[in-house]
Amino acid sequence: MPDTPTPPASPILSLSGALRHAVAAAAPSVVAVHSHRARSSGFVWRPGLVVTADEALAEEGDVAVTAQGGRRLGATLVGRDPSTDVALLRIDDDALPAAALAPEPVAAGSLALALGSQDGAPLAALGLVALAGPAWRSMRGGEIDARIELDLALRRRAEGGLALDAAGQALGMTVFGPRRRVLVIPGATVARVAEKLLAHGRIPRGYLGLGLQPVRRDDGGAGLMVMSVEPGGPGAAAGLRQGDVVAAIDGEPVAGLQALQRALGPGSVGTPVRLTLRRAGEAVEAALTIGERPHP
Repeated sequence: MPDTPTPPASPILSLSGALRHAVAAAAPSVVAVHSHRARSSGFVWRPGLVVTADEALAEEGDVAVTAQGGRRLGATLVGRDPSTDVALLRIDDDALPAAALAPEPVAAGSLALALGSQDGAPLAALGLVALAGPAWRSMRGGEIDARIELDLALRRRAEGGLALDAAGQALGMTVFGPRRRVLVIPGATVARVAEKLLAHGRIPRGYLGLGLQPVRRDDGGAGLMVMSVEPGGPGAAAGLRQGDVVAAIDGEPVAGLQALQRALGPGSVGTPVRLTLRRAGEAVEAALTIGERPHP
């Protein structure tokens, strides 16, 4: 009898095997993160150090992580940066393997995996890179090195875990954006911010020492009314008064309080700016040097 030809390998089975291998290879670097009434994921950045999503981490209380296999480890907060959603933890084990964050760019339409942990078991989701764009600034003023959005269903417990490409390379950290879009904080951003948190425990933020309220000026333009001036702050040093209305900064009309907050990122500290004010109906100029927000 003639030999029965061997059926060709199923491309679906091959893809399934490749994805399974990618998850298995990265899973030892991913941990579950437990904080006060909050559950999320994180990944080993360096031996003994775990990166997780700041937004998913409770503001107070004890923190612990669960490694692959269910082993629970104590953790302490090294520092956190709400502007980039990066928080750094120190754990009681420096033997867990660190994730290698890939510097390669990604393209829209590429397959992507989100990998988190639920009590030490891998928690995976498959989707596509929906958007791959240039650097951007978060609503809180953080500088993010690339805009990467994933089209997949991310569970709340997987936030703070790894985003992987089809080859299993770690692209960065998965977080929720506005309207629960799944965003990736790229590896370059994670490394830059985590280095500063490790060295200083926080990321400096710009500070005006002013309590501001959005208002509509008499001429119809937007403005920010000074509701309070903190003694000894940059605003007080520049001579601002309660009731002043900030109309422009360095000649650019103010676009609102949120836009100003975004502009007060780490790079703004120490920068001199010129404020155009309306004071009792008169135009006034003030020179102000942006300070560093005091540590709470």
